[in-house]
Amino acid sequence: MQVRIKICGLTRIEDLHFAVHAGADALGLVFYPPSPRCVDLPTAARLARAVPPFVSMVGLFVNAEPAVLRSTLATVPIHLLQFHGDEDEAYCRQFDRPYIKAARVRPGIDLVQYAAAFPSAQAILLDAFVDGYGGGGKVFDWSLVPSSLGKPLILSGGLDADNVGEAVRRLRPVAVDVSTGVEASRGIKDPEKMRAFVAAVRAAESMSGD
Repeated sequence: MQVRIKICGLTRIEDLHFAVHAGADALGLVFYPPSPRCVDLPTAARLARAVPPFVSMVGLFVNAEPAVLRSTLATVPIHLLQFHGDEDEAYCRQFDRPYIKAARVRPGIDLVQYAAAFPSAQAILLDAFVDGYGGGGKVFDWSLVPSSLGKPLILSGGLDADNVGEAVRRLRPVAVDVSTGVEASRGIKDPEKMRAFVAAVRAAESMSGD
């Protein structure tokens, strides 16, 4: 099965077009105000309208008030929700929208138990544990990932064109999620880095197939 690629933290139309052209399967918009990649609703709606068919739009939220999230969904055509905060399963499923739940990985966390707490999630996304929310562009210790989560695995946390191939070969995730690793500066994507990232994933798949 082909590894899906999500490019997150888009803030500009031109970066969205570059990401699609590079081969991204999904595009992420951040709705977490402290993040430098956070987009307002008019910008998010404009970006979402530019997404071509068969490319998914993902909305990233952190402990958002339900009314705020519903208002966002009423304005922006989002296909998949991504929760990165302290949300529980009841919170995540109340919006009647497919979702993925992020786990912040550090020694001592039981990832199998964590995944089991979100039976309605489509997948569990593994990110680095840092102060605040989001992985901060940091790689976590991949040896902490069990052989099976009981849920599809999406890998994030400090991925770039130099390390994503090894990550795909070692962990066999269903998808990889990148933001900082394909940026020229915060919130501004680099077309060459995006192309190199996608190429590295596809090359790793080819080697795994051999």
